[in-house]
Amino acid sequence: MRVIGLMSGTSFDAIEVAAADLTLDGETLFLRPLGHLSVPYRDDLRDLIAATLPPAATTTRDICALDTGVGQAFADAAARALRELCDGAADLVVSHGQTMHHWVEDGTVRGTLQLGQPAWIAEATGLPVVSDLRSRDVAAGGQGAPLVGMTDALLLHALPGTPAALNLGGIANMTVLAPGAEPLAFDTGPANALLDAAVRHFTGGAAAYDEDGRRAAAGRTNPHLLRALLDDPYYRRPAPKSTGKEHFHLPYLLRALETAPTPDADDVLATLTRLTAITVADACRAHKVTELVVSGGGIRNRVLMRMIEQELPGVRLRPSDDLGLPSDAKEALAFAVLGFLTVHGLPGTLPSGTGARRATLLGSITPGSAPLRLPEPAVRPPRLLRVDRPAH
Repeated sequence: MRVIGLMSGTSFDAIEVAAADLTLDGETLFLRPLGHLSVPYRDDLRDLIAATLPPAATTTRDICALDTGVGQAFADAAARALRELCDGAADLVVSHGQTMHHWVEDGTVRGTLQLGQPAWIAEATGLPVVSDLRSRDVAAGGQGAPLVGMTDALLLHALPGTPAALNLGGIANMTVLAPGAEPLAFDTGPANALLDAAVRHFTGGAAAYDEDGRRAAAGRTNPHLLRALLDDPYYRRPAPKSTGKEHFHLPYLLRALETAPTPDADDVLATLTRLTAITVADACRAHKVTELVVSGGGIRNRVLMRMIEQELPGVRLRPSDDLGLPSDAKEALAFAVLGFLTVHGLPGTLPSGTGARRATLLGSITPGSAPLRLPEPAVRPPRLLRVDRPAH
């Protein structure tokens, strides 16, 4: 089955698109990547997302405009992938949409909202679309995140020791596969969320992120600010757990700066970068991780990667590219896998990873231009993911 996966994370800088041929043979899921694209949001749509995200107040009109605007942007990206990556032929599109709110109270997820009306995608491509993948897990008592845990666990299964997969997006999430234990998946805390918010604040919107970590490299960690940030109770909650920009946003950072004033903006960025490194490393130590497979936009922040290495001496770090999954496209490919599982009647969640009462089939299906015909349900779920690396 040829599947197109669409993903935009909490950094909302672009739509990540990936296509793959997927085949289930017994307990092995074979994945052959066909390529990936990064399609930036239009400036006006990105600005509307930023203006609507918590803690901002909003209107139902803005929510409607976002649902349509994001849906149309995803539709354009999917149509482009169909042409450029799939030679005009695919079987399924899987759309994560744009997360606008992840409603957490006292560690319990009450609801989650991803916008991007899938009807636009189905209309533009003629293909069936699997969307709204998080809500069913939430309804089953789970966190609804991180949903990459299933793909991570299948990918890590062949590695020795206690491997873990780390994705550095707006929020950092990790999947740990310890011998003899069920996979564990959870959000460790902010990766780029506070960093990006700080850069926008200090530059008056002229810059959106700390390119290559250059400003953090020019600053020094403020131990008082670092202690104030690490005092957040989230870090002491047991996994599975999830968080988002509803918690880690600019007003959150400004409150911390009132407690621990830090006049130099570069020192703030250095401290925030160290915060991510420490919280990731603490999670790795807690679960005795021996190898860390890293993906996501944060992998391009050399200072962040160096700090993680400093905090984790003796733990091997390598990009997911080494295992055949491009680090920029891994989450889009992970959602392609989840949609493939859904249409084959297989659950896409790990209760040990999300805290749900049971594993559930994920998402809703929007038919394409032809009558909806699903594959025969699979006999059993996969245990291993093998990536067929393209020849160079």
